Amino acid sequence: MDIRALFQIALPIIQAPMANSQNHQLAAAVSEAGGLGSIPAGSLDAEGLDAELSAIAALTNKPYNVNFFCHQTPPADTERNTGWLALLAPYLDEMGIDPARIPAAASRKPFDATMADVLERHRPPVVSFHFGLPAADLLQRVKATGAKIISSATTLEEGRWLQAQGVDAVIGQGVEAGGHRGMFLSEDIDTQIGTFALLPQLVAELNIPVIAAGGIAGAHCVSAAQALGAAGVQAGTAYLLCDESRTSPLHRKALQSAAAEKTVLTTLFSGRPARSMINRLIHELGARPDAVPAFPLAGNAIGSLRAAAEPQGIDHFSPLWAGQNASGCLAVPAAQLTKALAAGWR
Repeated sequence: MDIRALFQIALPIIQAPMANSQNHQLAAAVSEAGGLGSIPAGSLDAEGLDAELSAIAALTNKPYNVNFFCHQTPPADTERNTGWLALLAPYLDEMGIDPARIPAAASRKPFDATMADVLERHRPPVVSFHFGLPAADLLQRVKATGAKIISSATTLEEGRWLQAQGVDAVIGQGVEAGGHRGMFLSEDIDTQIGTFALLPQLVAELNIPVIAAGGIAGAHCVSAAQALGAAGVQAGTAYLLCDESRTSPLHRKALQSAAAEKTVLTTLFSGRPARSMINRLIHELGARPDAVPAFPLAGNAIGSLRAAAEPQGIDHFSPLWAGQNASGCLAVPAAQLTKALAAGWR
Protein backbone atom coordinates (compact mmCIF):
# COMPACT_ATOMS: atom_id res chain seq x y z
CA MET A 1 0.00 0.00 0.00
CA ASP A 2 1.36 3.44 -0.84
CA ILE A 3 0.42 6.44 1.24
CA ARG A 4 -2.22 7.66 -1.20
CA ALA A 5 -4.59 4.94 -0.02
CA LEU A 6 -3.50 5.12 3.62
CA PHE A 7 -4.02 8.87 3.96
CA GLN A 8 -6.71 9.32 1.28
CA ILE A 9 -4.59 11.74 -0.75
CA ALA A 10 -4.04 12.06 -4.49
CA LEU A 11 -0.24 12.41 -4.52
CA PRO A 12 2.33 10.41 -2.47
CA ILE A 13 4.04 13.58 -1.23
CA ILE A 14 4.25 14.73 2.39
CA GLN A 15 5.46 18.23 3.22
CA ALA A 16 7.68 17.88 6.27
CA PRO A 17 6.65 19.94 9.31
CA MET A 18 9.10 22.81 9.86
CA ALA A 19 8.67 24.84 13.04
CA ASN A 20 9.24 28.59 12.68
CA SER A 21 9.41 28.32 8.88
CA GLN A 22 5.75 27.61 8.13
CA ASN A 23 2.24 27.45 9.47
CA HIS A 24 -1.19 26.30 8.29
CA GLN A 25 -0.91 28.27 5.04
CA LEU A 26 1.84 26.10 3.57
CA ALA A 27 0.21 22.93 4.88
CA ALA A 28 -3.16 23.84 3.35
CA ALA A 29 -1.57 24.67 -0.01
CA VAL A 30 0.14 21.27 -0.17
CA SER A 31 -3.03 19.44 0.86
CA GLU A 32 -5.11 21.35 -1.69
CA ALA A 33 -2.59 20.30 -4.37
CA GLY A 34 -3.16 16.63 -3.49
CA GLY A 35 -0.28 15.98 -1.11
CA LEU A 36 -0.27 15.81 2.68
CA GLY A 37 0.49 19.17 4.26
CA SER A 38 1.89 19.20 7.78
CA ILE A 39 1.52 21.62 10.69
CA PRO A 40 4.49 21.76 13.10
CA ALA A 41 3.25 21.84 16.70
CA GLY A 42 6.55 21.33 18.51
CA SER A 43 6.77 25.02 19.41
CA LEU A 44 3.05 25.61 20.05
CA ASP A 45 1.04 25.61 23.26
CA ALA A 46 -2.52 24.28 23.36
CA GLU A 47 -4.02 27.65 22.46
CA GLY A 48 -1.68 28.04 19.50
CA LEU A 49 -2.43 24.52 18.30
CA ASP A 50 -6.17 25.13 18.52
CA ALA A 51 -5.76 28.28 16.41
CA GLU A 52 -3.65 26.51 13.78
CA LEU A 53 -6.07 23.61 13.44
CA SER A 54 -9.02 25.98 13.17
CA ALA A 55 -7.16 27.98 10.52
CA ILE A 56 -6.32 25.00 8.31
CA ALA A 57 -9.90 23.73 8.55
CA ALA A 58 -11.02 27.07 7.12
CA LEU A 59 -8.67 26.71 4.14
CA THR A 60 -9.06 23.07 3.13
CA ASN A 61 -11.18 19.99 3.69
CA LYS A 62 -8.37 17.76 2.45
CA PRO A 63 -6.34 15.50 4.78
CA TYR A 64 -3.43 17.05 6.66
CA ASN A 65 -0.89 16.06 9.30
CA VAL A 66 -0.01 17.66 12.63
CA ASN A 67 3.39 16.92 14.15
CA PHE A 68 4.60 16.81 17.76
CA PHE A 69 7.88 16.28 19.63
CA CYS A 70 8.10 13.43 22.16
CA HIS A 71 11.22 14.37 24.10
CA GLN A 72 11.64 14.01 27.85
CA THR A 73 11.95 17.36 29.61
CA PRO A 74 15.36 17.27 31.33
CA PRO A 75 15.86 18.23 34.98
CA ALA A 76 17.49 21.55 35.76
CA ASP A 77 21.29 21.34 35.61
CA THR A 78 22.75 24.49 37.12
CA GLU A 79 26.36 23.45 36.61
CA ARG A 80 25.87 22.65 32.94
CA ASN A 81 23.87 25.82 32.34
CA THR A 82 26.62 27.88 33.97
CA GLY A 83 29.19 26.32 31.65
CA TRP A 84 26.97 26.94 28.64
CA LEU A 85 26.50 30.61 29.49
CA ALA A 86 30.25 30.93 30.04
CA LEU A 87 30.87 29.52 26.55
CA LEU A 88 28.39 32.00 25.09
CA ALA A 89 29.54 34.94 27.24
CA PRO A 90 31.47 36.76 24.48
CA TYR A 91 28.43 36.65 22.20
CA LEU A 92 26.00 37.66 24.93
CA ASP A 93 28.24 40.60 25.76
CA GLU A 94 28.55 41.52 22.08
CA MET A 95 24.76 41.65 21.73
CA GLY A 96 24.21 43.43 25.06
CA ILE A 97 22.37 40.54 26.72
CA ASP A 98 22.33 40.08 30.51
CA PRO A 99 22.74 36.32 31.17
CA ALA A 100 20.69 36.67 34.36
CA ARG A 101 17.63 37.54 32.25
CA ILE A 102 17.77 34.37 30.15
CA PRO A 103 14.99 31.97 31.22
CA ALA A 104 16.12 28.69 32.75
CA ALA A 105 12.93 26.67 32.19
CA ALA A 106 12.41 24.50 29.10
CA SER A 107 11.03 26.53 26.20
CA ARG A 108 9.43 23.55 24.44
CA LYS A 109 7.15 21.00 26.02
CA PRO A 110 6.62 17.45 24.76
CA PHE A 111 3.24 16.16 23.63
CA ASP A 112 0.97 15.98 26.67
CA ALA A 113 -2.65 15.62 27.78
CA THR A 114 -3.53 19.24 26.96
CA MET A 115 -2.45 18.68 23.36
CA ALA A 116 -4.43 15.44 23.26
CA ASP A 117 -7.48 17.44 24.38
CA VAL A 118 -7.08 19.72 21.35
CA LEU A 119 -6.69 16.77 18.99
CA GLU A 120 -9.87 15.20 20.35
CA ARG A 121 -11.77 18.37 19.46
CA HIS A 122 -10.31 18.82 15.95
CA ARG A 123 -9.61 15.20 14.94
CA PRO A 124 -6.84 15.75 12.34
CA PRO A 125 -6.62 12.88 9.84
CA VAL A 126 -2.91 12.21 10.44
CA VAL A 127 -0.74 12.77 13.52
CA SER A 128 3.04 12.38 13.38
CA PHE A 129 5.61 12.27 16.16
CA HIS A 130 9.33 13.03 16.28
CA PHE A 131 11.78 11.54 18.82
CA GLY A 132 9.72 8.37 19.19
CA LEU A 133 6.16 8.20 20.50
CA PRO A 134 4.29 9.60 23.51
CA ALA A 135 3.34 7.51 26.54
CA ALA A 136 0.98 4.62 25.79
CA ASP A 137 -2.08 6.29 27.34
CA LEU A 138 -1.57 9.45 25.30
CA LEU A 139 -0.93 7.47 22.13
CA GLN A 140 -4.16 5.54 22.67
CA ARG A 141 -6.09 8.79 23.02
CA VAL A 142 -4.75 9.96 19.66
CA LYS A 143 -5.53 6.63 18.00
CA ALA A 144 -9.07 6.79 19.38
CA THR A 145 -9.70 9.97 17.37
CA GLY A 146 -9.28 7.92 14.19
CA ALA A 147 -6.01 9.59 13.21
CA LYS A 148 -3.37 7.65 11.32
CA ILE A 149 -0.14 7.59 13.34
CA ILE A 150 3.34 7.99 11.85
CA SER A 151 6.78 8.60 13.34
CA SER A 152 10.39 8.91 12.20
CA ALA A 153 12.89 6.06 12.29
CA THR A 154 16.55 6.88 11.71
CA THR A 155 17.72 3.27 12.11
CA LEU A 156 16.36 -0.20 11.45
CA GLU A 157 16.09 -0.75 15.22
CA GLU A 158 13.88 2.32 15.56
CA GLY A 159 11.72 1.14 12.65
CA ARG A 160 11.17 -2.23 14.33
CA TRP A 161 10.28 -0.52 17.60
CA LEU A 162 7.77 1.83 15.98
CA GLN A 163 6.08 -1.03 14.14
CA ALA A 164 5.77 -2.93 17.41
CA GLN A 165 4.00 0.06 18.96
CA GLY A 166 1.34 -0.03 16.24
CA VAL A 167 2.10 2.97 14.04
CA ASP A 168 0.43 3.04 10.62
CA ALA A 169 3.58 4.02 8.72
CA VAL A 170 7.23 4.85 9.37
CA ILE A 171 9.19 7.80 8.01
CA GLY A 172 12.69 6.59 7.15
CA GLN A 173 14.67 9.75 7.94
CA GLY A 174 18.07 9.65 6.29
CA VAL A 175 20.97 11.61 7.71
CA GLU A 176 20.70 14.04 4.76
CA ALA A 177 17.49 15.55 6.15
CA GLY A 178 17.43 19.12 7.41
CA GLY A 179 16.37 20.05 10.91
CA HIS A 180 16.23 17.75 13.93
CA ARG A 181 17.20 14.12 13.74
CA GLY A 182 14.31 11.93 14.88
CA MET A 183 16.70 9.53 16.66
CA PHE A 184 15.39 8.24 19.98
CA LEU A 185 16.88 4.81 20.81
CA SER A 186 20.48 6.02 20.67
CA GLU A 187 22.37 9.29 20.95
CA ASP A 188 25.23 7.96 18.81
CA ILE A 189 25.55 10.05 15.65
CA ASP A 190 27.48 7.20 14.02
CA THR A 191 24.24 5.18 13.87
CA GLN A 192 22.77 7.70 11.42
CA ILE A 193 22.87 6.62 7.76
CA GLY A 194 21.72 7.95 4.41
CA THR A 195 18.19 7.75 3.06
CA PHE A 196 18.99 5.29 0.29
CA ALA A 197 20.91 3.03 2.70
CA LEU A 198 18.18 3.12 5.36
CA LEU A 199 15.15 2.86 3.07
CA PRO A 200 15.69 -0.63 1.59
CA GLN A 201 16.49 -2.04 5.04
CA LEU A 202 13.24 -0.71 6.47
CA VAL A 203 11.23 -1.87 3.45
CA ALA A 204 12.67 -5.39 3.68
CA GLU A 205 12.05 -5.72 7.42
CA LEU A 206 8.76 -3.95 8.11
CA ASN A 207 5.19 -4.85 7.22
CA ILE A 208 3.92 -1.27 7.18
CA PRO A 209 4.47 1.53 4.63
CA VAL A 210 7.85 3.27 4.70
CA ILE A 211 8.10 6.93 3.70
CA ALA A 212 11.46 8.17 2.41
CA ALA A 213 12.78 11.43 3.89
CA GLY A 214 16.11 13.20 3.49
CA GLY A 215 17.56 14.59 0.28
CA ILE A 216 14.26 14.50 -1.64
CA ALA A 217 14.79 17.50 -3.89
CA GLY A 218 13.12 16.69 -7.20
CA ALA A 219 11.15 14.20 -9.26
CA HIS A 220 14.25 12.10 -9.90
CA CYS A 221 14.71 11.64 -6.13
CA VAL A 222 11.09 10.56 -5.83
CA SER A 223 11.60 8.00 -8.60
CA ALA A 224 14.67 6.63 -6.85
CA ALA A 225 12.82 6.32 -3.54
CA GLN A 226 9.95 4.49 -5.23
CA ALA A 227 12.40 2.11 -6.91
CA LEU A 228 13.76 1.20 -3.47
CA GLY A 229 10.30 0.39 -2.15
CA ALA A 230 9.13 3.65 -0.60
CA ALA A 231 5.38 4.04 -0.14
CA GLY A 232 5.76 7.79 -0.54
CA VAL A 233 8.20 10.59 0.21
CA GLN A 234 8.52 13.46 2.66
CA ALA A 235 10.28 16.68 1.62
CA GLY A 236 11.09 19.66 3.81
CA THR A 237 13.98 21.79 2.58
CA ALA A 238 12.47 21.92 -0.91
CA TYR A 239 9.49 23.86 0.50
CA LEU A 240 11.45 26.51 2.43
CA LEU A 241 11.38 29.09 -0.37
CA CYS A 242 7.78 28.47 -1.39
CA ASP A 243 5.45 31.46 -1.53
CA GLU A 244 3.39 30.17 1.41
CA SER A 245 6.32 29.47 3.73
CA ARG A 246 7.30 31.77 6.59
CA THR A 247 11.04 31.27 6.20
CA SER A 248 12.80 34.39 7.48
CA PRO A 249 14.56 36.75 5.05
CA LEU A 250 17.93 35.77 6.57
CA HIS A 251 17.20 32.06 6.12
CA ARG A 252 15.96 32.62 2.56
CA LYS A 253 19.10 34.54 1.67
CA ALA A 254 21.31 31.76 3.01
CA LEU A 255 19.37 29.10 1.08
CA GLN A 256 19.96 31.02 -2.14
CA SER A 257 23.70 31.36 -1.51
CA ALA A 258 26.73 29.09 -1.51
CA ALA A 259 26.08 28.50 2.21
CA ALA A 260 23.42 25.93 1.25
CA GLU A 261 26.09 23.73 -0.30
CA LYS A 262 27.52 22.76 3.09
CA THR A 263 25.55 21.67 6.13
CA VAL A 264 26.43 19.99 9.40
CA LEU A 265 24.73 18.12 12.23
CA THR A 266 24.86 20.44 15.21
CA THR A 267 23.53 20.49 18.77
CA LEU A 268 24.29 24.18 19.30
CA PHE A 269 20.83 25.57 18.69
CA SER A 270 18.64 23.24 20.72
CA GLY A 271 20.68 20.51 22.42
CA ARG A 272 19.72 17.75 19.96
CA PRO A 273 21.44 16.91 16.66
CA ALA A 274 19.93 18.87 13.79
CA ARG A 275 21.17 19.70 10.30
CA SER A 276 21.90 23.36 9.60
CA MET A 277 23.92 25.50 7.26
CA ILE A 278 27.15 26.67 8.85
CA ASN A 279 27.19 30.14 10.37
CA ARG A 280 29.54 32.05 12.63
CA LEU A 281 28.50 30.31 15.86
CA ILE A 282 29.07 26.83 14.44
CA HIS A 283 32.33 27.91 12.82
CA GLU A 284 33.73 29.34 16.06
CA LEU A 285 32.40 26.89 18.66
CA GLY A 286 32.21 23.70 16.63
CA ALA A 287 29.07 21.80 15.72
CA ARG A 288 28.62 19.80 18.93
CA PRO A 289 30.54 21.27 21.88
CA ASP A 290 30.42 19.35 25.16
CA ALA A 291 28.96 22.29 27.08
CA VAL A 292 25.61 22.30 25.26
CA PRO A 293 22.69 21.60 27.65
CA ALA A 294 20.11 18.90 26.94
CA PHE A 295 17.23 19.58 24.56
CA PRO A 296 15.44 21.96 24.66
CA LEU A 297 17.36 23.94 27.30
CA ALA A 298 20.10 25.08 24.92
CA GLY A 299 17.52 27.05 22.98
CA ASN A 300 16.94 29.62 25.72
CA ALA A 301 20.24 31.45 25.40
CA ILE A 302 20.29 30.95 21.63
CA GLY A 303 16.79 32.45 21.45
CA SER A 304 17.99 35.55 23.27
CA LEU A 305 20.92 35.93 20.87
CA ARG A 306 18.64 35.49 17.86
CA ALA A 307 16.15 38.03 19.16
CA ALA A 308 18.91 40.61 19.45
CA ALA A 309 20.72 39.80 16.20
CA GLU A 310 18.07 39.00 13.60
CA PRO A 311 16.41 42.46 13.57
CA GLN A 312 19.87 43.82 12.69
CA GLY A 313 20.14 41.45 9.72
CA ILE A 314 22.64 39.19 11.53
CA ASP A 315 22.31 35.40 11.18
CA HIS A 316 25.32 34.47 13.32
CA PHE A 317 23.16 32.77 15.96
CA SER A 318 20.24 31.55 13.85
CA PRO A 319 19.54 27.88 13.11
CA LEU A 320 19.61 27.87 9.32
CA TRP A 321 17.97 24.48 8.90
CA ALA A 322 18.57 22.78 5.56
CA GLY A 323 19.13 19.31 4.22
CA GLN A 324 22.20 18.22 2.30
CA ASN A 325 20.39 18.56 -1.03
CA ALA A 326 18.97 22.07 -1.37
CA SER A 327 19.01 21.94 -5.16
CA GLY A 328 15.23 21.60 -5.33
CA CYS A 329 14.57 24.58 -3.07
CA LEU A 330 12.72 26.96 -5.38
CA ALA A 331 10.73 30.16 -4.86
CA VAL A 332 7.48 28.84 -6.36
CA PRO A 333 3.93 28.18 -5.14
CA ALA A 334 3.72 25.07 -2.96
CA ALA A 335 1.18 23.47 -5.29
CA GLN A 336 3.62 23.73 -8.19
CA LEU A 337 6.42 22.12 -6.19
CA THR A 338 4.17 19.35 -4.89
CA LYS A 339 3.04 18.41 -8.39
CA ALA A 340 6.60 18.61 -9.73
CA LEU A 341 7.79 16.18 -7.05
CA ALA A 342 4.87 13.84 -7.72
CA ALA A 343 5.79 13.69 -11.41
CA GLY A 344 8.58 11.31 -10.39
CA TRP A 345 6.14 8.72 -9.03
CA ARG A 346 5.29 6.02 -11.56
